[in-house]
Amino acid sequence: GYAHWKGQVLNSDELHELYEGLKLNKVNQYDYVLTGYTRDTSFLAMVVDIVQELKQQNSNLVYVCDPVMGDKWNGEGSMYVPKDLLPVYRDKVVPVADIITPNQFEAELLTGRKIYTEKDALEVMDMLHAMGPETVVITSSDLQGPLGNDYLIALGSHRKTKADGTRITQRIRVESPKVDAVFVGTGDLFAAMLLAWTHKHPNNLKVACEKTVSAMQHVLQRTIKSAKVQAGEGNKPNSAQLELRMVQSKKDIENPEIIVKAAVL
Repeated sequence: GYAHWKGQVLNSDELHELYEGLKLNKVNQYDYVLTGYTRDTSFLAMVVDIVQELKQQNSNLVYVCDPVMGDKWNGEGSMYVPKDLLPVYRDKVVPVADIITPNQFEAELLTGRKIYTEKDALEVMDMLHAMGPETVVITSSDLQGPLGNDYLIALGSHRKTKADGTRITQRIRVESPKVDAVFVGTGDLFAAMLLAWTHKHPNNLKVACEKTVSAMQHVLQRTIKSAKVQAGEGNKPNSAQLELRMVQSKKDIENPEIIVKAAVL
């Protein structure tokens, strides 16, 4: 959201070296791995190698992948990472992920299929399940829901295979009030909280999503309120003023009052 940024893009060698250090100290025992924004294909391929190695040590490890590639503005989708990341996500990363959190545009990219209706979205989620992950949440979409235009629709699907081989799929729709501002980092916050709440409610995607989206609403409402005060009457808040009020929302993140309900489909 800012005009200037500095720093380095980590490459696979640097990631590998960090991981080797963890391994040498025997502190590479993890229950969860979460990945988000990445710009480098070799880095992404190295993540897959590391996740596979960690899963060999701990078969219960859960890998949550936010396949950050792009978004839609005014109905037009565009990628904000190099295009060669798409095949790596599709062919290597998604198959080893347990939970993925694409937005509508990213779900369309991964499956090569456009979403025009809720039925399309459910079929796309089934295609994503078939690629590997047992939990798929489309974090935002431009679908029209029962509550109308002022609400943003997220859809979730959790597929479990029982011991006898039968499959059960739980599907939900969450409609949350749109907030009139552009925030940066909401996808990261969503993925992190979904990880936390699916950990607390592993077999109840409905509750996990309600808590995740409700906490998001608390954070965004607090952020916009604070940003407007800082910007002053009649002025549009800038990027610095719209930084997510995470610390101030600690209680809401830890124990969100459920203000957004999910419908079971």
